[in-house]
Amino acid sequence: MISTILEQVRADLPNLQGPLPGPRARAIIERDARVVSPSYTRSYPLVARKGEGAIVEDVDGNRFLDFTAGIAVVATGHCHPRVVEAIQKQAARLIHMSGTDFYYEELVALAEKLDEISPGDVPRRVSFGNSGAEAVEGAIKLARYATGRDKIIAFFGSFHGRTMGALSLTSRRAVQRARFGPLIPGVIHTPYPYCYRCPYGQTPDHCAVECVKHIEDTLLKTIAPPEETAAIVVEPVQGEGGYIVPPQKFFDELARVAAENGILLVLDEVQSGMGRTGKMWAAEHFGIVPDIFTVAKGIASGMPLGATVARADLMTWPPGAHASTFGGNPVACAAALVTIELLQHELVENARVMGAHLMERMRQWPARFPLVGDVRGLGLMLGIEIVRDQATKEKAAVWRDRVVTLAFERGLLVLGAGDNTLRLCPPLVISRDQCDFALDTLEACLKQVIAEA
Repeated sequence: MISTILEQVRADLPNLQGPLPGPRARAIIERDARVVSPSYTRSYPLVARKGEGAIVEDVDGNRFLDFTAGIAVVATGHCHPRVVEAIQKQAARLIHMSGTDFYYEELVALAEKLDEISPGDVPRRVSFGNSGAEAVEGAIKLARYATGRDKIIAFFGSFHGRTMGALSLTSRRAVQRARFGPLIPGVIHTPYPYCYRCPYGQTPDHCAVECVKHIEDTLLKTIAPPEETAAIVVEPVQGEGGYIVPPQKFFDELARVAAENGILLVLDEVQSGMGRTGKMWAAEHFGIVPDIFTVAKGIASGMPLGATVARADLMTWPPGAHASTFGGNPVACAAALVTIELLQHELVENARVMGAHLMERMRQWPARFPLVGDVRGLGLMLGIEIVRDQATKEKAAVWRDRVVTLAFERGLLVLGAGDNTLRLCPPLVISRDQCDFALDTLEACLKQVIAEA
């Protein structure tokens, strides 16, 4: 009997030892409250100790299935052995030499690889930083430098980072910008194509791409004339805004307007890139070739690294114009090179296959669960929007948060996005059995929330 019970405890699925949080976790959370900034958002009391693949173990020995990937970061899973090996070997050889002032091969090799895999047959140059926010800062500066223009058009609901330039583009939540002004001038926001909640009251089948018409017919003719507008910055799939996927015609029209007016098209691929959507770049789903794009999160499987990737003919600024002391750190570059190899070999395809497997069942949820208003996404970048009423689409943030908590109590880690959306962004190593466990768990959570309502 004991051996049978032990056989049922699978290393690739959750295993909870007792009430959450456990005693060790509670002690660390109490210490954290005394010394760590209260600005951090923690949805539930997970205190991680180690990770392997898609499993995270906390300090009390509880194992969780991670459908957050550290917020879409550990693309190759937690502590992939090949990534760990690359980090250890590089750390033993050279940890830092600052690629802004000296040369080392790891930085060059990664820039070459990014040039090779970038969307479109366009020569590229790369500037390295440490995060998505730094990559966006680089894109803002380069767009202004290359065009000699100062204005930038961004979108409501967007999240581009928390440094001052990236924050100026961000318009996800008021708390993210409150009391930090003045932000950088020249940023104009416009509605994003959120088809489930179209700001113009249209449906995808009948809309005339009003989101782009507003840019072309209003912004460019009033407060952002083309001769003053450097760039349009857009997430190809809006991440923190709710995992929103625009229609193809939005990108067709946006690219046209940008090209006709000499405005640079900048794609923020920080969350959607590195295979997350079932293609290396979300841009590839829409056939878009950006002038500049930003990369971070999944690029190095958890090591801090960001990159601003631009057309080579744009990135011609002189020495000293832009740099980052730690950007392109040799250890992070080594991790990134192995990460990209793993993605190209099998994990981008696994993201496509497992994403399709999840969606096959999830797309039935609006018919099965009255609190599910919409299910959307690409690859392993999936959103489930929770509503109080499918007809009125009233947002149900409290119910969404309750699902997040219930999932945690069952050993599944998920997070919210937008006001009322559940986001699923597991490591790209996720298996079919793990996907099925997540689906079963979320269905149980949805049923419980309905029963409690």
